[in-house]
Amino acid sequence: MSNQIQVEVVYGLADKQSLLSLQVDEGVTVEEAITQSGVLEEYPEIDLSKNKVGLFGKLTKLSQILRDKDRVEIYRPLIADPKEVRKKRAAEGKKMGKGGGKADVPKSTKNVKASA
Repeated sequence: MSNQIQVEVVYGLADKQSLLSLQVDEGVTVEEAITQSGVLEEYPEIDLSKNKVGLFGKLTKLSQILRDKDRVEIYRPLIADPKEVRKKRAAEGKKMGKGGGKADVPKSTKNVKASA
């Protein structure tokens, strides 16, 4: 009998999140743990050929061997490219005259000693 390890598989939508704890055989891969967790049946929209996966917030491969207490995260695809969103926001800011321009700085006044 092989040793067992404890792992978690997590997946979240905007309105629903799942955290599944399971015991798996030592030497199991990320993909095997996801399959064994049942999350693919609960969320049929998950496509492991498209969805990225990670361990504790760091991207990893489906072939990565898990260790005890690892948390496998299945990431949803982005609906908007963050770079494009920033570019659009910056362009809108320029139209409104916000940021990046010269700020109105009050002219400094010299301290002049009053004569007595």
